Amino acid sequence: MITSKIISNGILRALTTILVIAAVLYFLYEIQTVIVYLCVSLILCLIANPLVQFLKNKLKFSNSLAAITTIILFILLIVGFILLFVPLIISQANNLSLLDTNHLQHQFFETERSIESYFNIQHLDFDKVLKESKIATTFGFGYLTGFINSIMGFLADTGMGLVSVFFITFFLIKDQEDFKIGARKILPDTNEDKILNSITKINHLLTRYFVGLLLQLTVVFILYLTVLMIFGNKNAFVIAFLCAILNIIPYIGPIIGTILAAILTMISLIGSDFQSEILPTTIYVVIGFLLVQAIDNNISQPLISSKSVNSHPLEIFLVTLISGITFGIVGMVIAIPVFTMLKVILKEFFPDNKIVSVLTEKI
Repeated sequence: MITSKIISNGILRALTTILVIAAVLYFLYEIQTVIVYLCVSLILCLIANPLVQFLKNKLKFSNSLAAITTIILFILLIVGFILLFVPLIISQANNLSLLDTNHLQHQFFETERSIESYFNIQHLDFDKVLKESKIATTFGFGYLTGFINSIMGFLADTGMGLVSVFFITFFLIKDQEDFKIGARKILPDTNEDKILNSITKINHLLTRYFVGLLLQLTVVFILYLTVLMIFGNKNAFVIAFLCAILNIIPYIGPIIGTILAAILTMISLIGSDFQSEILPTTIYVVIGFLLVQAIDNNISQPLISSKSVNSHPLEIFLVTLISGITFGIVGMVIAIPVFTMLKVILKEFFPDNKIVSVLTEKI
């Protein structure tokens, strides 16, 4: 017989469960930065694992030496990546320093008048609009200092993030065998095989994913480089490389890359005639980049990304979108690897669940 006491106890248990789940979710939300650091470190550890095994097995490095060597290589890659863009920055700075502002202003007003007469629109007095909007008066020293503080804060956060990620990655590489032994001691005997099978499958799928991603970025880089060289861009290699790297960010990265390529192309042509050289060349570069993205989205990405992790493109899109809303750009980058891990774990532990069986039928 169901009594009021049983009902009240059931309600209390349900409320307690909801509160515990809410507290856990809130805690995870508060430490989302740490979670992102851990995920990035795990991905770096996975990428570095073949190199670590080579250093340990072939060159007889100790765990510590292999980990230190790997971290140094990662740091050198980042430094090399930064130094790669120094010539580009210097080149664009020289272009801006040699800029004839009077000639550029004349070209701008000529283009403005051409557009107004072609589309039969009323002339806009930009000076009057700026004065009426009071932009010049509202933009003061406080905005400049705020902007500088934002840049300094971003650099500080990035530096702290890199230090944290490399610190975690070092110990994950150095003590990975100890972690495995400790995990086997902690894990219950009934679930040990499932967890070990999950780790094996995750390693296999993510290795395929990162190899596929590297192949995809290589294809995109070659196509971007071809487009830029066709139109005589002086910094074709660096711009193509940067835009290909931005392709790591799903969906948004290619758009940012196209805009960046257009801006850098226009800056590199400063001093030339706007209507006959700058504008047509920029349009051609944008069209070329859009064609590359069409090839990537319809051929490279479905064949490489989706097949490598055995997921439907719609799954990848939704997971990437949710991760981007929750964790920002970093969340979009790590969305597919983390989602793959979760699918493997769910299949191992809940193979009879209908939803899990549908989501993981290709794994």
